[in-house]
Amino acid sequence: MTETLGARLAGAIAAKDEDALRALLADDVDFKGLTPGRFWEGTGPDAVVDVVFGSWFEESDTIERVLDVTERDDVADTSHVSYRFDLTNPDGTYVAEQQAYYRGGETIEHLRILCSGFRAR
Repeated sequence: MTETLGARLAGAIAAKDEDALRALLADDVDFKGLTPGRFWEGTGPDAVVDVVFGSWFEESDTIERVLDVTERDDVADTSHVSYRFDLTNPDGTYVAEQQAYYRGGETIEHLRILCSGFRAR
């Protein structure tokens, strides 16, 4: 069985694999994200990678393990995946969860992510 785009998205983020994340995204992917302190948006794979690995999960953040990846039934043309990570950085140990809604066939063309932020363990 082939992994869904959502499961592959969660895996690419967990592995902090920029190339894998870029490969999942359409050249003109429409991205918006919401974290506890900020709204993010951009168009194209580079914009998504810059936000996800340049601001959300920085170099000093180590994703220790994937706690959960859950996919729900599609809502018409929109798919959903949620994922939760244990992570550490110089400030401590945290858990973070994201909810992602996406559309696309071979690649993700429309991506919305809502993040819990890093919550102290």
